Amino acid sequence: MNRLLSIELQKIWKNKASRVLTLTYFILLSFIALIASIKFDLGVFKFHLAEMGIFNFPFIWHFNTYIAAWLKFFLAIVIVSMMANEYSYGTLKQNLIDGLSKKEFILSKFYTVILFSFCSTIFVFVMSLILGLCFSSYTEIGIIFSGMEYLFAFFIKLIGFFSFCLFLGILVKRSAFALGFLLVWSILEGFIKTIFAFILFPENKIADYFIRLLPLEAMSNLIVEPFTRLSVIKNIGVQMGVENIKNYNVDYISVVIVLIWTFLFIFFSYKLLKSRDL
Repeated sequence: MNRLLSIELQKIWKNKASRVLTLTYFILLSFIALIASIKFDLGVFKFHLAEMGIFNFPFIWHFNTYIAAWLKFFLAIVIVSMMANEYSYGTLKQNLIDGLSKKEFILSKFYTVILFSFCSTIFVFVMSLILGLCFSSYTEIGIIFSGMEYLFAFFIKLIGFFSFCLFLGILVKRSAFALGFLLVWSILEGFIKTIFAFILFPENKIADYFIRLLPLEAMSNLIVEPFTRLSVIKNIGVQMGVENIKNYNVDYISVVIVLIWTFLFIFFSYKLLKSRDL
C-alpha cells in the first residue's frame, strides 16, 4: 500500500495545479475559524456569530463538518485531474509497462482517496477542537467528545464523493468533461426527486425511500444542515408558530448506502479500465 500511495503522491505533488488546489483546500478549511470574528452591527440589530453558540461543543462538530463538506469540490478537481492526467501524459501506460497491474492502479487511486478523506477529517477535528476550547461554553470532557459521529459521517461522505469523481475521471478521461458530467448528474438527481415526489408518488413514502438511494442524495443525507438547531433560530420559529421536528442525527442507513455506492464506483472503475485497450 505504501508503494502505491507514494507513486500517486509524487504525481500529485509534481503537478503544479494539483499541488495548488490541494493546498488551497486545506487553507480554505482553516478559514472556518474566521467565522468567529464576524460581527454584524446594523443599528439596533447586533450579533456576533461566535456568541450564537456555533462553536459550542458538541454543536461545533455538526457545524464544521457541514461547512467543510462544501469545500470538497477543490479536492474533487484534484481527483478528477489525477485520473485525466494519466491519459494525457501517458503515465497510465508507463505504470502498466513498469509492472503495475490494473487492479493495483485502481487501488493506488482509491488509497489516495482514503488518504485525502482521512487528512481532511483529522484537519477538521483538530481545528474544531481548538475553536471549541477557545469559544465553547461547555468544556467538560463528556460534552467535548459527544457528537463525534459527524466526523465519521464526514469521512464517509468524502470517500463516497471522491470515489464517484474517480469513476467519472476514468469514464470520461478529461477532467473538464468529468466535472461537467458531475454537474449534469446532480441536476438529473434533482429532476428524479421532483418527478418521484410530486408526480409519481405525491402522497406516498415510496418516493422518499427511492430518493435516498441516489448517490449524491445519500451523501447529502449524511450531514443535514445544522443552522436550524441554533437556539436563536429555534426561538424565531417558535415565535412564528413553526414547529421544528427535523432529525439532525447522522443517518446510518445513508452511511450504508454511501459505502455500497463507493464499492460500486471502485468496482466499475476497475472493470472499465480492465475492458479498455490502453
